[in-house]
Amino acid sequence: MDILVCLTTALVAYLLGSIPTGYLAGLTKGVDIRTLGSGNIGATNVFRILGRPAGIIVLVVDGLKGWVSVALVPHLVTKLLAPGAWNESSEEYLQIIAGLSAILGHNYTCWLRFKGGKGIATSAGVIAALVPHAFLISLGVWIVVCLLTRYVSVASIVAALVLPFATWAVGRSPRMVIVAAVMAALAIYKHKANIERLMKGTENKIGAKKVPPTTGADA
Repeated sequence: MDILVCLTTALVAYLLGSIPTGYLAGLTKGVDIRTLGSGNIGATNVFRILGRPAGIIVLVVDGLKGWVSVALVPHLVTKLLAPGAWNESSEEYLQIIAGLSAILGHNYTCWLRFKGGKGIATSAGVIAALVPHAFLISLGVWIVVCLLTRYVSVASIVAALVLPFATWAVGRSPRMVIVAAVMAALAIYKHKANIERLMKGTENKIGAKKVPPTTGADA
């Protein structure tokens, strides 16, 4: 596989993933979302601070960053730099590179001093493109857990834990199962502040009254 194609795919996907959607949504309202609520630029904090319409837009766009990075970027880069080199053997590798790069871009955006979101929506977009059936399983788990607990963070953590098993259950390659496990581990790691708040009983529930700004992040 052409190293230039791999590096270019990674760079384009990272830059696409690094678009700080939540932060930009805040700017349209004249606020810095990083100074309000949990201080996170993800969709959950945008929902709480800016309202449902802005939250939905951020959620969808963050998901599309992951999906486009996997579904379109590798093919377009290969077509531009190495016409005729696109094949099934290189497709999965390039899509994995693009997906992981997009998630890292969202979590560690270069536009905000490498401080971004939790990557749940972007990871969902990546998985929807890479392993759609596993995505549907994890999404179902997320919805059920969120409805039962009313904790977005708990739903996100449990869905992440389920992801590698769902990827294995739908018959994907061991390589893809490992990638899913890496993505799950990164998502859980980014929720360490939420886990601490859950243990202290101070984590926000859906529908709960707003609490004063704290340092940390939502899903």
